[in-house]
Amino acid sequence: MGAVNSVKVVPGSVRGTVEVPGDKSISHRVGMIGALSKDGIEVTNFSPGADCSSTLECVKALGCDVVRSGDSVKVSRGKGLSDPSAPLDAGNSGTTARLMCGLLAGVPGTFSVMSGDESLQGRPMSRVVDPLRILGAKIDGRDGGKRLPLAIRGTRLTGGQYVLPVASAQVKSALLLAGLSAQGSVTVVEPLPTRDHTEIMLEHLGVPVRKDGGSITVYPFDDLPGGSWRVPGDFSSAAFWAVAAAISPGSEVSLIGVGLNPTRSGLLEVLKSMGLDCSVMSPRTQGGEMVADLVVRTSVLSSVTVGESQVPSMVDELPVLAVTATQASGTTEIRGASELRVKECDRIAAVAEGLRAMGAQIVEHDDGWTIPGGQALHSAVVDSHGDHRIAMAMAVAALVADGPVEIKGSDCVAISYPDFFSHLNSLSEGR
Repeated sequence: MGAVNSVKVVPGSVRGTVEVPGDKSISHRVGMIGALSKDGIEVTNFSPGADCSSTLECVKALGCDVVRSGDSVKVSRGKGLSDPSAPLDAGNSGTTARLMCGLLAGVPGTFSVMSGDESLQGRPMSRVVDPLRILGAKIDGRDGGKRLPLAIRGTRLTGGQYVLPVASAQVKSALLLAGLSAQGSVTVVEPLPTRDHTEIMLEHLGVPVRKDGGSITVYPFDDLPGGSWRVPGDFSSAAFWAVAAAISPGSEVSLIGVGLNPTRSGLLEVLKSMGLDCSVMSPRTQGGEMVADLVVRTSVLSSVTVGESQVPSMVDELPVLAVTATQASGTTEIRGASELRVKECDRIAAVAEGLRAMGAQIVEHDDGWTIPGGQALHSAVVDSHGDHRIAMAMAVAALVADGPVEIKGSDCVAISYPDFFSHLNSLSEGR
């Protein structure tokens, strides 16, 4: 996604209440798991982001019934998954492309081509293609299946066990989805816990899932049960407001209905260890997921060290943690995050470039950063590199700069949070 527009963010506090959009990861799974259910899954607060719309368009093209009205979505199997009349377009969504591979690989007699935009076509796909092939999947594509487009010829997959060499929720979920239509059980063994929305949703629907330490097993299941619930607010979206309130003087932000799945909310625990002033209120569950309201206030923060074992629970929030580090006392070390090099852009390089443009000192490593704290940030022009997480992280950094910060390519926030800048304006009006 190119840099086609820009916004200027002025420094200052943030005050008010926000309901962040529905969780992006959960919304993707509503679309794909609903596609395997005759009765279907119906939810409210479905993510408005472009990525999740790509998932809905893909399952619709496969013959599934998709009904969308506002933030309400219902997805059901319809007449069953069938050959699409054109290549499936995942847009910019790696989750769509990788999980759809698992969904499609196990549907005998179907043929699909999965593609995406220029950015997605450059992202690695062998991490999901290779393990699916071990289960018997027939997948081919550019560079031997390492890049999109991928041609997927559905077949009855074998069962088996696969040990993930690197922790990846996307690969795990693709294999679990494939296992639902395999000849035998499929077990995935992960080296570190990753987001477990797929397992939670299946269990919530009454589908057997066996968990034993780091191994997760699913069994063949012809027709998944249906269900209805409200998708929790996206923690990754809420994280930007939590950091904005924490680092900008005179701030207080209330975040309503935020998902607090422990495999996703690692940033909250790290921020608390840094000294975050935060109240967690009205804990509850929605669709099997933990949810609560958060109130975050201006905080006195100290540095932190983040290592590889913590990364999976906060991988999408690391860019905004880097911003936090510039305002904490002491030097923060964030390592073990080489996965950031192959996201929508090279996020390690993009964060370093953006913060340096604002006058910050930051040491870039292959797998993270070293960031001195207590730094003054300055007015600047920064580039989102077409990456929604970078655009929003730089907007948060702008709140503590000494003048306006222009963010080029700001429209990329539509990938996950189309209303981000309008919500920022609303919170700024509360100053």
